[in-house]
Amino acid sequence: MQDFKSFSEYLPFLGDSQFDDLALALFQYQSAENEVYSAYLKARKIDSKSINSIEAIPFLPIRFFKDFPVVCGRAGDYTSYFSSSGTTGMITSKHFIWSEKWYLDHALRIFEKQYGEITDFHVLALLPAYLERPGSSLVSMASHFIERSESEHSGFYLYNQDELLGKLELLKKDSKQVLLLGVTFALLDLAESGKEFSPMKNLIVMETGGMKGRRKEMIREEVHDILKSFFHVNAIHSEYGMTELMSQAYSKGEGKYTLPGTMRVMLRDVNDPLSWSTRSQGGINVIDLANFHSCAFIETQDLGKFDENGFLEVLGRFDNSEIRGCNLLVQ
Repeated sequence: MQDFKSFSEYLPFLGDSQFDDLALALFQYQSAENEVYSAYLKARKIDSKSINSIEAIPFLPIRFFKDFPVVCGRAGDYTSYFSSSGTTGMITSKHFIWSEKWYLDHALRIFEKQYGEITDFHVLALLPAYLERPGSSLVSMASHFIERSESEHSGFYLYNQDELLGKLELLKKDSKQVLLLGVTFALLDLAESGKEFSPMKNLIVMETGGMKGRRKEMIREEVHDILKSFFHVNAIHSEYGMTELMSQAYSKGEGKYTLPGTMRVMLRDVNDPLSWSTRSQGGINVIDLANFHSCAFIETQDLGKFDENGFLEVLGRFDNSEIRGCNLLVQ
């Protein structure tokens, strides 16, 4: 396996002006060292040496993570991976990882840049289904946040709604903020349980997307209105991430995401995946420089747009794409 240590140490200090140059350098590296990506470029008859702008970089369809080990170097050198969630019988993605510690530290850096020190939070994670299977990057991230919060009140919750509500009641007047991180269907189950919840000023409710076949799909506004009403909060926060990406984006309300410094989103034409969108919305292509060990250029099956202030809005999924465990909400 390649030595990624120097790259991993440099990435946290990446400046905006350096993104394009690093992305192009990473493309040249991965086009040579990633067997799957190299074969994809060859099949499309693309000469990697002719690529001199990030707009010209080809993006690997996310489906490849279901069928092949998408890694730089020898696949046999990678032993750890994250796997996606899915319904019974569905082929799930595997994202082999260079270092789980680096991923967790990177995820925490992104969170703290948006929200402040994790030690200022009690972290309550409502993640049924994810906790019931191995290999979830979301569970690993939540576990790291729980540990690093250094709070005796932080912890995971499966289906124990009463215990969770009791913990929230206990923490209402605490000096720290309470981060309730939950998969969408579980938060909705709680909100529609008939149980009562009185307001608390120090609560942040953050949904990670995902119905996982448990409930009918709903538009984001409807979901957030239900959650805001139950939890008595002015906004529902959201996390945008997936197994195939090492970075995450966060929204502090209205589904408008701030991208971290390691991530850039470009919108492709919905009818021609090889062309950029000329409209205000399109298919989401992601450059994630934190995927330096795998493939940093991913063609997702998500639809999105940028608002007038440059915030990303995730509008949903392509109609013919497979149901995924995260981010199934349709605008």
